[in-house]
Amino acid sequence: MGVDLRQVIAGILTLTMFVMLGNMIKRDHFDSVEEKFPGGATDVEFDSGKVTEHGLVTFAKSTNGPWIEDAQELKPCWSKSNFDEVEQSKGFVTFSLTNGPEYHISQIADAVVVARYLGATIVLPDIRGNKPGDERKFEEIYDVEKFVQSLDGVVKVVKYLPDDISIRDFAVVKVPNRVTEDHISKSIEQIFKRKGNIRLATYFPSVNMRKTAQKSSSDSVACLAMFGSLELQPDINEVVDSMIERLRTLSRKSGGRFISVDLRVEILEKKSCHGSGGGGAKTCYSAQEIALFLRKIGFDKDTAIYLTQSRWDDSLNVLKDIFPKTYTKESIMPEDKKTKFLQSEDSEFEKVIDFYMCSQSDVFVPAISGLFYANVAGKRIAAGKTQILVPADIPGSSASVTNHFSPYISKKNHLAYSCFC
Repeated sequence: MGVDLRQVIAGILTLTMFVMLGNMIKRDHFDSVEEKFPGGATDVEFDSGKVTEHGLVTFAKSTNGPWIEDAQELKPCWSKSNFDEVEQSKGFVTFSLTNGPEYHISQIADAVVVARYLGATIVLPDIRGNKPGDERKFEEIYDVEKFVQSLDGVVKVVKYLPDDISIRDFAVVKVPNRVTEDHISKSIEQIFKRKGNIRLATYFPSVNMRKTAQKSSSDSVACLAMFGSLELQPDINEVVDSMIERLRTLSRKSGGRFISVDLRVEILEKKSCHGSGGGGAKTCYSAQEIALFLRKIGFDKDTAIYLTQSRWDDSLNVLKDIFPKTYTKESIMPEDKKTKFLQSEDSEFEKVIDFYMCSQSDVFVPAISGLFYANVAGKRIAAGKTQILVPADIPGSSASVTNHFSPYISKKNHLAYSCFC
């Protein structure tokens, strides 16, 4: 019996149509369903308290990457109305903000805790860069009125010292980050009583912000100062907002979402960056390693990426080859703002812009370990932005994004501050 070629072709076409129809049904009724994975950002603990987000990690409906929906914004677990009134002394506490915004919020918290314990008045700090003579007024970076208002009823704040008091008469006191009341009582109080005024110099024995066994009644004061007092002054806030809007426009294919990566070439080139941290984990990752990491956990080539690197460097080309929509400040900042905010490679403006860009992005990837990572994580968790992905060398061609959540938001290793409920 002969075979009619026309019948064979018709059969093939019919079968092809059924396969196409099946794929369409699968996409419409299965692939569009939200994927939910167990684990991840379900428990968050800050020192003595626990923040529990019931349910599962929910991935966004949009494809082109393993984007996670923001969690519910957390409420602060402090209330100024619950703070006891402190008898004010005639003494003053002065200090400077140094080394960038990730240090500023810790320095503010320590100064507020010390001043409140002593009943002293805080003098609005200045801001000092890494170079001699690089000084700015507080109001050039932060909103003064909101700062003073946020601490009303907690500690008294003045903008300037009285004319009859000289800064040369102040005793300089070294203060460990996350200072405790016990330390203040033993090492600071007697100096303050003897001298009447002190100047604080905060040092950072460790950048570890995970849970500690020691608890203090000043924890809520530190949390208020850390997360409730510093806001950008309007001009800088406007620049940050415009850069975020620019990135969201460039990432329309990803639903307006973008990734921020703390990647600074000058740090990556240091010797300390070539070794490993505790437990064999690396302390920093190169542009190539970040590119491969993001690709293997499922981010699409159209994903927009913001780098904290100030100026483009040739070593970043490999990242841009895989993710063409990779940008630094100079490429997305409004032209009329560049003269003021990109005037030097070591600008305090640039540091603070990076900190707040990383705090507000949809995903944050810390290519460098340290206090920047820790304090950005704190601000993000407070805002419900819990997608913080720790890079790693991934064998093979792919990996689950849930395996790379930051330990600050995992069940077993919790953030150190009981600041939010």
